[in-house]
Amino acid sequence: MRAMPAPQKDGPRANRDIRGVREVQLIDQEGQNRGVVPFFDALAMAEEAGLDLVEIAPNSVPPVCKFLDYGRFRFNEQKKQNEARKRQKTVEVKEIKLRPGIDKHDYDVKMKAVQRFFEEGDKVKVTLRFRGREIAHQDIGLRLLERVKQETQEIAKVESEPMLEGRQMIMILAPR
Repeated sequence: MRAMPAPQKDGPRANRDIRGVREVQLIDQEGQNRGVVPFFDALAMAEEAGLDLVEIAPNSVPPVCKFLDYGRFRFNEQKKQNEARKRQKTVEVKEIKLRPGIDKHDYDVKMKAVQRFFEEGDKVKVTLRFRGREIAHQDIGLRLLERVKQETQEIAKVESEPMLEGRQMIMILAPR
């Protein structure tokens, strides 16, 4: 029977969790570099100062450790991650469906929706469906997609040129 391995902690190692190291590059609480110090001396200095010895750069030789209040350090790191997550925006692909014989007013309504999608930062997939014998007049559909491209030229760039897939023509636009 083998003993279960110790669970991996997320985040940097601190105090006695730092194992297999004889010397560390030490930075004190004021940010001053104290040079290479034996690990146990650095640990004793940290305890004497009432702080934790936290491994900042584990991959360097010797590893860089700093005197910190580990609880406050973890709290601030978590806060930074939450802020980054809040600022992150997922780009969605919205779809606008058109037909070759679309009326002017219907086209204008669709273009307003496209404009709104770009303002929200989303990509737009313009799908032009051909029904029945409309497939014989692909040039009409191509002209319609070219018109969409021309009208959105200032606010969007073409990510995928118009191409025919079965009975529909597809073009993808992305905001600038």
